[in-house]
Amino acid sequence: MFVCNSCPRQCNINRDKKLGVCGVPAEYKIARAALHFWEEPCISGDRGSGTVFFSGCSLKCVYCQNYEISKNAFGKTVSEDRLIEIFKELKAQGAHNINLVNPTHYSLQLFETLTKYKPTIPIVWNTGGYDSVETLKKGEGLVDIYLTDIKYVSDSVSKKYSGAEDYFSVASKAVLEMQNQVKENIFDGNGIMQKGLIVRHLVLPGNVSQAIKVMDWVKVNLPEDTIISLMSQYTPCGKAGEYPTINRTLSEREYNIVLNHAEKLDLENVFIQERDSSSTDFIPDFNLTGI
Repeated sequence: MFVCNSCPRQCNINRDKKLGVCGVPAEYKIARAALHFWEEPCISGDRGSGTVFFSGCSLKCVYCQNYEISKNAFGKTVSEDRLIEIFKELKAQGAHNINLVNPTHYSLQLFETLTKYKPTIPIVWNTGGYDSVETLKKGEGLVDIYLTDIKYVSDSVSKKYSGAEDYFSVASKAVLEMQNQVKENIFDGNGIMQKGLIVRHLVLPGNVSQAIKVMDWVKVNLPEDTIISLMSQYTPCGKAGEYPTINRTLSEREYNIVLNHAEKLDLENVFIQERDSSSTDFIPDFNLTGI
């Protein structure tokens, strides 16, 4: 019997008999597996990132652009053997890496699968940052690239928008563990990341202070060459309409304040986005492609 305490929610339940906070059983459930070209350039490259979108989520972000699969748990159940086949198919299509999108609630299962079969291209752990350090330690050596969010610093803000008052306490420790595992950023001759850490922050309208605090923390706690991705792509999705502050796109002024602070801190490696990235056109179709 698999009793799940993989994520910080610590549900301590058998997910084959009862659903926990993540809303999905222990067996893999996937909504899409395909090449994706809209990640950071060193992840997508010119051939695309081999993304596998897992259904369910241990966070409850009210504005999630993948709400259909994260909250509503749309997807198809697949076996471990089929997941391994999907990895192989994505590699055969030319993927630069295998990008596990929202893997946190399947952590232990994925570590077991990757022990049985690990692709020769990098494994990307594409996470909301709400990861248990204890769980991450069990996957050391299996993950090549951590592509992680730090969404908020304020407990009240994280509780309001993601239902996780302890988010920063958890995510900050998780990022330090990720950095400890990868040690350094390594790229191939074409600039495609082979190993390393990228810290993402989605700048929310009306919440520029959170972006500033995240950058301040990165500056003090992570190596000088840490890559931080400051995303302006926010567009109201999910239940954002119920929250007036975030029921709009990010203004140019807000984003400029964030970029100016990054410059003030002399952050060395910063990815920024064009303003037209704030569009539902960039949200993948979750129609079981590649499953």
